[in-house]
Amino acid sequence: MLLRNTTSGNTTWEKIPVGTEIEGMNILGLVLFALVLGVALKKLGQEGEDLIRFFNSFNEATMVLVTWIMWYVPIGIMFLVGSKIVEMEDIVLLVTSLGKYIFASILGHVIHGGIILPLIYFAATRQNPYRFLLGIITPLATAFATCSSSATLPSMIKCVEENNRVDKRISRFILPIGATVNMDGAAIFQCMATVFIAQLNNVDLNAGQIFTILVTATASSVGAAGVPAGGVLTIAIILEAIGLPTNDLSLILAVDWIVDRTTTVVNVEGDALGAGILNYLNEKEKKDREQELKEVTVEAVANSKSEAETSPLVTHKNPVSNTTSTAEPESKESVL
Repeated sequence: MLLRNTTSGNTTWEKIPVGTEIEGMNILGLVLFALVLGVALKKLGQEGEDLIRFFNSFNEATMVLVTWIMWYVPIGIMFLVGSKIVEMEDIVLLVTSLGKYIFASILGHVIHGGIILPLIYFAATRQNPYRFLLGIITPLATAFATCSSSATLPSMIKCVEENNRVDKRISRFILPIGATVNMDGAAIFQCMATVFIAQLNNVDLNAGQIFTILVTATASSVGAAGVPAGGVLTIAIILEAIGLPTNDLSLILAVDWIVDRTTTVVNVEGDALGAGILNYLNEKEKKDREQELKEVTVEAVANSKSEAETSPLVTHKNPVSNTTSTAEPESKESVL
């Protein structure tokens, strides 16, 4: 604030913006750089294959390390939650806040999976989406029980092909990709968890931070592993992007076994509906092509018949031969 005195005795206050720096990594910049680097390596073709294989191997090694760490995670979570409870002055407020977070996350998944996704399927196919979902009730139950998109994949492929009559070429191409990339339930969960941690620390999020949460959650959910609690680790990326502390992740891990069930159900539901929409569009295009081929065939047959009837070689050749054949006996009789 800058105070200025004028000649008339009035004072004016002028706000001067001052730039500040936030400690932490520029996560959003790293995500953008990774996307651009991936496109550039793909453009290089054969020259970029070595670096792509290196990053794939590095990712696999990281997943092995995470698998080892997950064995003693329950013990670590117990101590982290215990320390957080000791630090809290009002334990009832903490439990109430966690209950509201769980309810909000599950409600968001119910709205997205029960209303938004079926509406998208209906708008694209004009068919009953709930009849389609009834055919994949077994994979949805498996996803709710296992909290793993990868474990649900074999059952999902079988039910989609047998119950919903989806083409094998479509289901076996779309569903494995969707189990790795399509994580709309995880994106909703990550946004909810980030807002919960912000409110827990009494931080008011502005429009820029909310936009950063949306972009980072969308990008990080694509790379989330299809295993239980796979989306929790990527929340740290979002927290770092907006400058929130990451030590509150222990609270999210403590209740993730509840929220992760509906998260996985929404993930696999989106994969199945996407395969159903693509199968409908493929069948529609196939029928249109068959109809066009039938019309072309009918027109070709009709044209050949009309040309045969109107051809002078066909219509006049036979009468001439008939007249000559009938004239020859008459001439023979007259001579006799």
